[in-house]
Amino acid sequence: MFSAATMIKQAGPGIKPRKTGFAPLYYQQAQVCQRGTDERGCENVKFHGDAGRGFLNFSANPGSKCHNIAAMQKTITFLFRLSVISILFLSACTVNYQVDWSGQKIAALDAETGDLADVAADALALSQSTGKDQLLVVFDIDNTILAMEQGLGTDQWYEWQKELSTSDQCNKMNVGNRFAVQGALYFASAMRPTQADAASQVRNIQDSGVQVIALTSRGEDYRLQTFRELRRNGYNFTYTAIGPAGGYEQSFVPVEGGRMSRYEDGVFMTAGQHKGDMLQALLQKTGAALPVVIVMTDDKQQNLDAVKETFGALNVPVRAWRYTGEDENVENFDPERAHAEWKSIEAALRQVQQVLGPDNYDLSSAVPPKDCE
Repeated sequence: MFSAATMIKQAGPGIKPRKTGFAPLYYQQAQVCQRGTDERGCENVKFHGDAGRGFLNFSANPGSKCHNIAAMQKTITFLFRLSVISILFLSACTVNYQVDWSGQKIAALDAETGDLADVAADALALSQSTGKDQLLVVFDIDNTILAMEQGLGTDQWYEWQKELSTSDQCNKMNVGNRFAVQGALYFASAMRPTQADAASQVRNIQDSGVQVIALTSRGEDYRLQTFRELRRNGYNFTYTAIGPAGGYEQSFVPVEGGRMSRYEDGVFMTAGQHKGDMLQALLQKTGAALPVVIVMTDDKQQNLDAVKETFGALNVPVRAWRYTGEDENVENFDPERAHAEWKSIEAALRQVQQVLGPDNYDLSSAVPPKDCE
């Protein structure tokens, strides 16, 4: 008679996501090899069942030194539970089993969640199989980890103004230069976390040693306002960021024909450019190794698709999490109310600029188009 000890680590999960919550099914393959002092062959062991519920069915075929295990593990709300108990009978032979996860393929993922804890759980689970240095976790900022206190100045406000500028530029609610107004609003307005524990979820990943950065469509003109609100809300992307400490002192053009961007303190400000191309360009500039897998969180599906497009071509799976926590606020955006809010503070902001100067924002170009005067 002999005893066997089997250790299975989480690797290469193929997740069947849910709309909310995190109760995926993991389908895992592992190669388990014999370790011992003698050269006697033991048996092939195969088992199946619901490991999360604590039972497995075994079958054995004698004759080999290595053993294939196929396991399906059900994980419920952050608890990844696996128990394997086996007693196999052979004559005068003791064998230990250890899982080798090398070469296992990690599945890409498309999922939605209103809780960043789901993203953290996915990243931490993956890090156990990939290693912390081969996993890259990327967070968007607006409507993903931070949101405006009011509709005015939000992403949805910006998209509305962008539409007005092309389809109805003489509309009285068109602010003119939306970029200038956005800068003034970022300067004047506070932001809030998208959920109470948002910063702690990001920090949980960083504390494990996993590489984490922020990738935003904001341009470098909003740099000071952006870092002020990130830090005020408890975010610090310097801890495990890729590249040189603190990033780069100078802004740069990431791709030929692109716009000036800035990478500072783990935050990449890309000025509205293709996020997949921007992330690839950042990896190249910093000399960071191509990750084994990318975990990306963004409230906009188009940004997730951009990253998948770029890195899919490089055979790097992307675990794409669309954050839905601000969806209700986006859907309920009220243009009339936002316009009224702008008119109520516009004169004051212009007065501040006149007295203190345009160092923090400049509304000089925020006027109606000439053709509409």
